[in-house]
This record gives sequence, structure tokens and C-alpha cells, in this order.
Amino acid sequence: MEIKPKYRLQWNFIFSIFVFPYINPELDPMSKKLKLFWEAIKGEEKDYTTVSIKQAIFLLAVPMMLEMSGEALFALVDTYFVAQVGPLAVATIGFTETIMTLVYSLAIGISAAATAMVARRIGEKKREEANITAFQVILLGLIISFTLGIVGFYFAEDILAMIGASEEVISSGVGYTKIMFATNVVIMMLFLLNGIFRGAGNASIAMWSLWVANIINIILDPCFIFGWGPFPAMGVEGAAVATSVGRGLGVLFQLYILFFGGGILTLLRKHIRIRLAIITRLIRIAVGGTFQFIIASASWIFLMRIVAEFGSNVVAGYVIAIRLLIFTILPSWGMANAAATLVGQNLGAGQPERAEKSVWETAKYNMLFLLTVSIIYAAFAPLLIGVFSSDPEVIASGILSLRIISAGYVFFAYGMVVGQAFNGAGDTFTPTLLNFIAFWLLEIPLAYTLSTIFEWGPTGVYVAVAISESILAVLCIIVFRRGKWKLVEV
Repeated sequence: MEIKPKYRLQWNFIFSIFVFPYINPELDPMSKKLKLFWEAIKGEEKDYTTVSIKQAIFLLAVPMMLEMSGEALFALVDTYFVAQVGPLAVATIGFTETIMTLVYSLAIGISAAATAMVARRIGEKKREEANITAFQVILLGLIISFTLGIVGFYFAEDILAMIGASEEVISSGVGYTKIMFATNVVIMMLFLLNGIFRGAGNASIAMWSLWVANIINIILDPCFIFGWGPFPAMGVEGAAVATSVGRGLGVLFQLYILFFGGGILTLLRKHIRIRLAIITRLIRIAVGGTFQFIIASASWIFLMRIVAEFGSNVVAGYVIAIRLLIFTILPSWGMANAAATLVGQNLGAGQPERAEKSVWETAKYNMLFLLTVSIIYAAFAPLLIGVFSSDPEVIASGILSLRIISAGYVFFAYGMVVGQAFNGAGDTFTPTLLNFIAFWLLEIPLAYTLSTIFEWGPTGVYVAVAISESILAVLCIIVFRRGKWKLVEV
């Protein structure tokens, strides 16, 4: 019996992808790509200071992008289920996440220091020192997270009121905020341990740990929010419980690999001791990284405060759009993290020119990725926002913010990679200064001026974000070309 043309075409495609590579892999270029892809996923140990730059970027960027995609997927799923509860619940998450970005800033700042120091030690072929550094990172993270948890739990209502949450939002959602602060240790450790793994070049472990956390969260989210099966119906608080349980199990997975995995880094009893000199260096680098992200995240708090003046429905639409933007920004951030690892390891190996070339190559790929995404968002914004809400005002707000902010994606792509390259070199002060200029001296005043004085409403906020992020990217490129980051010692 003759196979119809359309089915013959489908069979040929299936054969070329899944069969031919295994029959004669040497003749099929696709098989080499698939083999490289699986190497990246499995996390085979590589010396990223000697393999080709394109291969190094691919092996690091694939798991890091998938890792960040997992975090982005979590944000979208969380928003989808909470949106079924109502706009107040979405607004609660928006305000709480705005506050929690300060926690994320500390976690990301310390994580940047961890990546820089571990990568430098690995590049220098000093694995014992890399292991000792990893333990100091864990110790520092535990101290900070427990302090934040106590303060955030007891002052949750005051903090929500301070950033503009209405009494209605506070009364219905303060429980969510308290749970998130009380369990912030799992957020902190998830970031820090992944920073350690990324610095060692073992990006696949960071990817798998985040996927474990997020798959569990996706399963538990509707159970705790709506009370499926034996679970209690907790509403928006259930989202916090699901998140904390999922991330907590992800952290346990990370610790198991770190202590018993036998990989590039393996913590033994001899590594578990306090080294104040290393902690001091970590804090010095982390302070710059932390303030760098605090400046950026605090600007979002002010932006949320401005948007809140236009009502809860506008806030809900803005939050949904931000979650969609995060869905693509985080994978893009994965590429930036790959650049940071390559910079750190190549500087440790005494190859600064190779480090710089890695950054420009990664930035180019990142730009192509985000350019594609911005076109998709411009074309399909109504459809995407409509998945999360049927309220006309929420949808209108979400469409507007999604289209305007994503218009600056091409610039974001370069700024993101170059900014992380500074961090990978251990130069956290330079991006901190540039963030201060772009966000505090430009973005916040511009957002207030356009939205309030010029009466553009929330549109003024969205335009200010796109403009300031684009200018930040230009500044990063100009300073990076000067090359002073190559001389930083960590």
C-alpha cells in the first residue's frame, strides 16, 4: 500500500530525528546537536576554559535557560490558579512579590558572589578551596534568611500598608505574606546553592533542583488553594504553602547532591568549618551584588506604588503582564548566568580575552531570543492576558504593559548579559552604580512625571520602564568595553 505524501513527509521527519542519528550518527549533523543537548542536560563534567566558546555557551546556557524557565513556569502557574480566586488575590501576590524582591535581591547578590568566587577557584583548579567557599555561602545564607523571616512575619501588615496595599487587600492576603516571609529560607537556599553549582559549571544540577521544586508546586497549588482531595481549601495562602513545600524539597535535593553526589563539588566533614577570611570576601562582593538588585527591586516597589493609585484591577493586569515578562526574562537570565560562569572560570585560568569573547557571543544569542519574544508578545498580547482573567479592565491593563515593556527587549538582552558578566568577574560595584543611575535617577522620576504630571496614567509607568532599561543596557556596554573588570581579584 502506497503511503500518502503528507504521511510520508511526517514519517521522514520522525525518522530523521529519532532513528537515523542512531543508525549512522557520523553522517547526521542533527545527531551531534542532540548529543550536545543531552550532554548539557546530564551535566557531564567539562573544562569550560578549553572547549570551544560556542560549545561552552551551549552546554551552560541550555540547563541555565531551562532552570530559569522552571522558575518562570512557577510564576505563571501560581498566577493562573490564584487568578481563579479573584483580582484581590492576584493583587495580594503582586504586593507580596514586590516586597519579597528584597529577599530575592539579597539571595541573588550573595549568589552572584558565590558564583564569582567558586568559578574563579574552579578556573584556578583549586577544588578544595571551592568546596570550603561553598560552605561559607550556606552559613551566611542561613543567618540572613532567619533574620529576615522573623522581621517579615511580625511586621507583614505594616509592610503591605507602606507600599500602598488597601485595607481590603491586607485583610484578605496578610496570611500569604507571613507564610512567604516565614519560609524565605527555602528561597534563599535555592538561589545560593544554585549559584554554587553554576560557578562550578554544573548547571544541570541547578536546573533539576528548580524543576523538582516547581513540579511539586504545580501539583500542590490547586490542592491547597481549592481544597482538592484531603487538602484544606486555603485560598491565596495555599499558594504560599505549595511554593514553600516545593522549594523546600528542591533544597533537600540540592543538599543531597552537594554532600553525596560526588560531582565537581562534594562537601566533606573537613570542609565544614568557619573561614572568616572567605566570609569577609563573600560579603564584600555580595554587598555590591545585593545593593545592585535592591536598587532594581526597590524601584519596582515605587513603580507598584504608582500603579496602585489607578486601582486593584490595573494592578492585577500589571502583575499578570509582569509574570508573562518574567516567563521569558528568566530563561534569558539563564544565558546571562552562563556568561557569568564563563567570565569567572576564564579569568581564573588567566584568559581574559576569551572571557570577553564569551560575553559578546552570549549577548548576541540572547538578543535574537528576546527579539523573537517581543514580536510574539506584540502580536498575541490579548490572547495571552485573556488566559489569566476575563475582567475587561484587567485585560486592558495587562495588554498595554506587556506590549510597551517588551518593546525594549532587544536592549534588555545585551544589558542583562553584560551586567552579569561584571558580576561573574567579581565586579559587583559597577552594575550597582549603573542600576542606581538608570532606576533611581531616571526610571522612578520619569514614571511619576509621565503618569501623574503629564496624566498618562499607568501607560507612563510602562514607558518609563522600557526607556530606563534600554539606557541601562547602553551604559553597561560602554563601561564593559573599557575592560577594567578583567583586573578584579576575588
